[in-house]
Amino acid sequence: MKYNFKTTYGIQLFEIFLPKEKIVLLTKIIFLLMNSFFYKLKPAVPKRYLMLIAGCVWTFAGGMLLGKGIGMLAAFPHEVWWKLLISIPAGILFYQFMFSKVFKRHSERILAIKQEKPCVFSFFNWKAYLMMGSMIGLGVFLRSSGIVPIRYLSLLYVTMGIPLSISAVMFFVYGIKYFKLSK
Repeated sequence: MKYNFKTTYGIQLFEIFLPKEKIVLLTKIIFLLMNSFFYKLKPAVPKRYLMLIAGCVWTFAGGMLLGKGIGMLAAFPHEVWWKLLISIPAGILFYQFMFSKVFKRHSERILAIKQEKPCVFSFFNWKAYLMMGSMIGLGVFLRSSGIVPIRYLSLLYVTMGIPLSISAVMFFVYGIKYFKLSK
């Protein structure tokens, strides 16, 4: 018998003590035990809470952007009104043409989840988490690098905070409706 890592530490080592059928059965039992152990660690919530959790996350994100943007606007009091006149309609249009579709896609995906108690983080798919991380990173980069002056960055922050906040309200509205229907 040739000795290498696979034969020395793999299944062949156990074949000395147990027949192959017992090793396969033992492997399946270990796999099931590990799955049940990790399943217990999963932060699961009833599906009806996912819309409300998504609403909370979007409220936090929209509130952060609006708070930072309005704080930046306060540094330039003579520009506040014209920036608000630009950013409010732009934010509403941004919601209408982009974020309403994102909201619809996420809410449909949440409603299509088959598990009764999915993971608390499943209100987003992995692409949305990637997008959220890149948007946060871009915002931090733009603010800290100084590439975009604060006077213009405030406009961007308020404009992006508005569709996020509208989406959060929509998640809460749909979440409350779904919560009442699923009880």
